[in-house]
Amino acid sequence: MFGWKSIIRRVATALGPGLITGAADDDPSGIATYSQAGAQFGLTLTWTMLLTLPFMAAIQIISACIGCQTQKGIAHNIGDRLPRLVVLLLVALLITANTINIAADLAAMGDALALVISGPSLFYAIAFGLICLLAEVCVPYHRYASFLKFLTLVLFVYVAVAFTVEVPWRSVLIATIMPRVTLDHDLLLMIVAVFGTTISPYLFFWQASQEAEESRLSHRRMHAANPQENYFTQISVDTWIGMLVSNLIASSSSLLRPQH
Repeated sequence: MFGWKSIIRRVATALGPGLITGAADDDPSGIATYSQAGAQFGLTLTWTMLLTLPFMAAIQIISACIGCQTQKGIAHNIGDRLPRLVVLLLVALLITANTINIAADLAAMGDALALVISGPSLFYAIAFGLICLLAEVCVPYHRYASFLKFLTLVLFVYVAVAFTVEVPWRSVLIATIMPRVTLDHDLLLMIVAVFGTTISPYLFFWQASQEAEESRLSHRRMHAANPQENYFTQISVDTWIGMLVSNLIASSSSLLRPQH
């Protein structure tokens, strides 16, 4: 029989790419979208977090399994099966979307730091970008991945804040399980924005690549080679927890709207 410490240790060991990917989904631009949805429509869109959860988990598990089994990223796997021109087009679209997303995130981080300590937000954004670049290039993979996993704890600040303000939890539950959707133009646009922010293509590539790295270098490869271990179970647990955390943070940030 396993004790609580043993169970916690096993869960912590299983967590990795899925948790990090889920946390990455709650980037500054994503949080801004969820906050705007809550501020503009109140509790009307809380159901989107519940609906997107199984879709997120399913596609991320598929992406993770591709990376773990082939030890290659999604782009490499696509290149093995489709014409080079198609691959280049997909990668170009991904790079464009990622560049815009990263620029928005760095700008938001710069503005946030400027609010705290004042100063030029552009300088802070550039500094954040350089720090991230140097960390990715200079820090060994496993140390960097462990650091990212630790940083996911910071996002729970949104959950803590949600419990410090006045939130009508009964109304939140009702709006989540019994949504009222209209054909209002602005509402439909916000639904598209929430779905697009939550189920983002770069997350598929991210988790697949990280799982490929884990499969080559870490415990996942050993477990996959051991008949007593089921790598799919590890990936599923990791991904479901990561997506649950992601949607919990997103839901909490959407509730932090001005009270009237």
